[in-house]
Amino acid sequence: MYACAKFVSAPALVRNSSRLLCRPVSASLLSRPEARIDELGSTPAPQNALLQAVRREFHASSISRDIDTAAKFIGAGAATVGVAGSGAGIGTVFGSLIIGYARNPSLKQQLFSYAILGFALSEAMGLFCLMVAFLILFAM
Repeated sequence: MYACAKFVSAPALVRNSSRLLCRPVSASLLSRPEARIDELGSTPAPQNALLQAVRREFHASSISRDIDTAAKFIGAGAATVGVAGSGAGIGTVFGSLIIGYARNPSLKQQLFSYAILGFALSEAMGLFCLMVAFLILFAM
């Protein structure tokens, strides 16, 4: 908490607070090399405010885009974990079918219909997880 307060109360950040507080602190600090120069006591590098604003917006948008892309990949990877669970569920269903058929061969037709139902439900959950992963990657 102290580190966050230290970044927020830095003199360079307080000067341009109206525009700066709209962006994340990490994007603001990484995109403003003149902030570090101001804290050391030197003068800021270029005096052209428009050039500084354009340069700052370009850096902030690329950093923000990289963070958003990384978050999408992490979210999609977490959503595809359910596909592995679907595969394990299908293996369990058909393993139980073989065990049940070995114990009581006269219930073959009923056990097979239950196995197909379990396979369909497990596969549907895996496809839902895959659909969520694609939605995270391409729809957001």
